[in-house]
Amino acid sequence: MSIPQSLLEQSIQINIQQALQEDIGAGDITALLTPEDEQAAATVISRDSMVLAGQPWVNALIQAYDPAVQVTWLKNDGERVAPNEAFLKLAGSARSLLTVERPALNFVQTLSAVATKTAEYAAQLDGLQTRLLDTRKTLPGLRIAQKYAVAVGGGQNHRLGLFDAFLIKENHIMAAGGIAQAVAKARSIAPGKPVEVEVETWDELDQALAAQADIVMLDNFSQQEMIDAVKHAAGRCKLEASGNITIANLREVASTGVDYISMGALTKDLKAVDLSMRFNG
Repeated sequence: MSIPQSLLEQSIQINIQQALQEDIGAGDITALLTPEDEQAAATVISRDSMVLAGQPWVNALIQAYDPAVQVTWLKNDGERVAPNEAFLKLAGSARSLLTVERPALNFVQTLSAVATKTAEYAAQLDGLQTRLLDTRKTLPGLRIAQKYAVAVGGGQNHRLGLFDAFLIKENHIMAAGGIAQAVAKARSIAPGKPVEVEVETWDELDQALAAQADIVMLDNFSQQEMIDAVKHAAGRCKLEASGNITIANLREVASTGVDYISMGALTKDLKAVDLSMRFNG
């Protein structure tokens, strides 16, 4: 799935307004140490190797705070940045540069971490048909931002939330009275929306196939069970592997022939990229 442009733009505005409010509040008192009319130029570098992500958030944040600040990107989202390589230049009011530095870099360091990790994982699938998906295990308030970064890093987005696709799990199945009943009700509630069923046993897989689910998630299936499931499904639905998958066994899982592998690690287990902004002499 892809992020609708309207939802992306709305999320960016919510994110930047919250970032500015929480950081600046009633005003940046430390920036007042700098003369009001002083102008400055600054360069931002990454101390780590990274895949850049977060440009729309930085652009919107600076536009909202001080549109007079000049923003020059030396790299684009999705491009690799080497350690100590400059990727962004800013010029304008020294006070403004000092004030927007942290909220702007917070977005880049977090989203670039997601994109970089996704690129590392996606590289394990080179030459295979399996596609890497994210999950809803995202940082609160940054769902769309992190899913944007996954796409920048070469992954694909699973459903964005609870509104754009069905993912029928054990508790849903129990509440609906069975897999067939759950899938049928989903079709009646929102015709045209993708319907995915999570299964833990071979019997549940057969039920999901009989109910004509669009996607079946194989939860914690063994390597051999996934191989057998791919043969058994025979293209009747898409198959997604999930559970106990790491970068170490990612390619092995993909070699079973599943269509998708979903991993919460792309968005929840992050080490922020180390960035630095310095005023030019």
